[in-house]
Amino acid sequence: RSLDEVGQRAPEEVAAWLSDPAAAPHGGESLLALVERIAVWLEARKEGSASPYGPAREVRLLAVVEPAVVRAALVHALGLPAPAFWRLDVAPLTATELSGRAGRWNLRCGHPLTEGGP
Repeated sequence: RSLDEVGQRAPEEVAAWLSDPAAAPHGGESLLALVERIAVWLEARKEGSASPYGPAREVRLLAVVEPAVVRAALVHALGLPAPAFWRLDVAPLTATELSGRAGRWNLRCGHPLTEGGP
């Protein structure tokens, strides 16, 4: 169902979900839980690039995901407050790049996908 359809059936629950990052009135995942799940995944990728035999090597990974996952990754990577999730617009068929160095993430976003890749 679309968000509008759910909002017509359960307007209080949708309002709670949209306004409280810890709310999960639908029995699913809260916004905070989504951000934490994606944060764990991102940090494992960053930690996974370190080698016990020398300096970290560059690791490239492509993940084809829903806009909500991109928003959650950006909230974590940029250290944004959870409500900023709803303020991030993710255009369809665009690439968002995160690169990590020295304990921080850098962002490149919004460039269109091409036949040869991002």
